[in-house]
Amino acid sequence: MQRVDRFRRITQVFLQKNIFQQLQQKQPVIFPTAATFRKLASNERQFSSSSQVKMSYGIVERGCPNSLEYRVFFSGPNGNTVSPFHDIPLFANTEKTVMNMVVEIPRWTNSKMEICKEEKMNPIKQDVKKGALRYVKNVFPHHGYIWNYGALPQTWEDPKHETPETKTLGDNDPLDVCEIGQKVHKRGAVIQVKVLGVMCLIDEGETDWKVLAIDVTDPLASDLNDIEDVEKHMPGFLKATYEWFKIYKIPDGKPENKFAFNGEAKNKEYAMKVVNECNKQWQQLIGKECDNHGIACENTSVASSPYKITPEDGKKIVETQPQLGAAKPVADEIDKWHYVKL
Repeated sequence: MQRVDRFRRITQVFLQKNIFQQLQQKQPVIFPTAATFRKLASNERQFSSSSQVKMSYGIVERGCPNSLEYRVFFSGPNGNTVSPFHDIPLFANTEKTVMNMVVEIPRWTNSKMEICKEEKMNPIKQDVKKGALRYVKNVFPHHGYIWNYGALPQTWEDPKHETPETKTLGDNDPLDVCEIGQKVHKRGAVIQVKVLGVMCLIDEGETDWKVLAIDVTDPLASDLNDIEDVEKHMPGFLKATYEWFKIYKIPDGKPENKFAFNGEAKNKEYAMKVVNECNKQWQQLIGKECDNHGIACENTSVASSPYKITPEDGKKIVETQPQLGAAKPVADEIDKWHYVKL
């Protein structure tokens, strides 16, 4: 097998350097140097290591969907229980150009699902308000969430960190992500995305970044590389995103949300700065270098973390939860249209 691979690499170089054509035309042949072969081998190793970073994750559902007890736990490639907040790597390739995203809420759905910061192993659960499950209202013409909504693992908006441009503190959550591709992803899916930009929502006085990204397998992924490409290839989408975040709480009796930067979506460079800063803040959190602010930091794979637990202990946390049952009925109210006049 090694000999076959070596022959393929040599053939590739000959094709790139037009050596076969030179031989056919009886031209003087300039053979590639040893450095050329070493460079090609290096590139192949880099590609190989990038592809090896991608890992598969599964989910373990517990309790009855549409109930207070419903939880979605995660399992890693080796079958161990993992935290979607702490164990899943932020970066999905060695070049750090592709991120892992945990899908909490599939597009067009209304259930306000989120990674539970306070429970061990951080399962996804439905948000609760005044003892009742929370559903996002359909504010005409939007139905539910207009993107696949989720979080970037291994990021954290430190509630003691002040954003210089906004003078507001972090919201104590992982970074939120709006994945704008055409596929509706399932709850609990871990997908690979590339960052395009970011919006900054000021949610009840806290910094609440909304990263805009696209699934790397989406048909438009090669055309979308920065925020201006979104308006070019998806006209009106950024405006709809701004409007959605501005008005979605109004039917619940709350005022419209405010934005930094006049609602402008910042570009990819700025967004990556936010992502890297929040990754560093998470590293301090998981390394117990700061107060955990009530966050459950148990994990099964972060080697240097004082919060690391054994796979057996992780499994026990899941086993304490009730078995998966039939979904509870949902009130017709969640399908109602709400109208807002700005």
